[in-house]
Amino acid sequence: MSRRGETTEETSRASAPTQANVTDQPKRMKVIRVVYLIAALDITWMFLQFSVTPYLAKKLGFDTLWMGYLQTMVGVIQLVGGPMFGRFADIFGARAALSLACSATVVFFLLLAMAGSPAMLFIHKLPTVFMHVLPASQMVVADLSEPEKRADALSKLGLCFGVGMIAGSTLGGHLNTRYGETFTASFGAVGSAFSLLLVLKFIPKTTKVQAPTTNTDSENKSKSVFNLGEITRLMKFPGVKRTFLVKIVAGLPSGIFQVMFSIIAMDFFKLQPEQNGYLMAYFGIASMVVQGGVIGRLTARYSENSLLLLSIGVSSLVGLAQANMQNVFQFCLIVVPMVFSLSVFNVITDSMLTKSVPSSDTGTMMGLCASVQSLLRTVGPTAGGFLYVNYGISSIGLMQFVVNIAVFVHLLQRSLKKTDVQKE
Repeated sequence: MSRRGETTEETSRASAPTQANVTDQPKRMKVIRVVYLIAALDITWMFLQFSVTPYLAKKLGFDTLWMGYLQTMVGVIQLVGGPMFGRFADIFGARAALSLACSATVVFFLLLAMAGSPAMLFIHKLPTVFMHVLPASQMVVADLSEPEKRADALSKLGLCFGVGMIAGSTLGGHLNTRYGETFTASFGAVGSAFSLLLVLKFIPKTTKVQAPTTNTDSENKSKSVFNLGEITRLMKFPGVKRTFLVKIVAGLPSGIFQVMFSIIAMDFFKLQPEQNGYLMAYFGIASMVVQGGVIGRLTARYSENSLLLLSIGVSSLVGLAQANMQNVFQFCLIVVPMVFSLSVFNVITDSMLTKSVPSSDTGTMMGLCASVQSLLRTVGPTAGGFLYVNYGISSIGLMQFVVNIAVFVHLLQRSLKKTDVQKE
């Protein structure tokens, strides 16, 4: 058997649901449901924070450029922390990883509540190096789900994202308007502490395929969390490098728009905190419909490569629409196809990547996926701030259109060549 065949066989075996610590289907489903709840709560606290930070920064004298620096700092920190956190999760297990992430979120909100100066606003971002609840949740779901149902299971985390977006945006807008930034941040700290209790109560120590033997355990833990070789090794699996490149290039323009949205909402749409909360809630409803009711049906009927092409094609049209929008009503019309393209793109690429590696490495892979988002958040604020200030909001949309059309054409040509080779 060829090396490629061995790798495929190893990946297939490793992708099977765990049988060691979560031994049967009811237990697996219980853990997955609790993980969905933890993810929904984490997204709630994240969007609660989005109702605080931009307005607090404005009070402290931050302009668009300095807001870009603040977001870039978060991107850099999480870019470094994502792969390391994923490696930590693979070595020490789901419970330790989620506990670390939730604890960091508690500290994050406590520092935000105390932020009364520009320096403190930067300092409160430091715990984000460990704040990777969503990648850890994705790891658990990938470990416990059947390979053929993985995209659907991961899309349900997107449904949790929609629920959290609605709850967090609405709650954050109301609390910030009525009680101020300090109370809202303190509320987030209490909520994050509750998430931590759920982790300690319900999440098993590990969700990997086999309970490791003593020798294997000793060997695994002797490998450092900071071992870059173990992280970059995953790029050698078939298809991983190409999928990662597509994830970065096609995701960059939409990532720029996302990180700039808080600025666009305040400066271009002139929205107040409560109005911004309603708009984010609308985002959440659209996300829930797409990820809860659409993606599962699509993955059951169409191949992942076809859905990847579809998402990139739709994203290019969304960019063209963004380049021509003039008000918040027009933006609301664009939201549905935007959410559709983003949701399908992220779910499909994550599913393809986790299927390409053994189950023992899904945490590291999810950490690398998170680092892609962090890379976009690192480059996005600076690039987005430059484009927005100098060329206006239309430049961001036009860039998304051009880049995604180019990626779409490349992937389509590649797909057609494969079809021709198979016919021959």
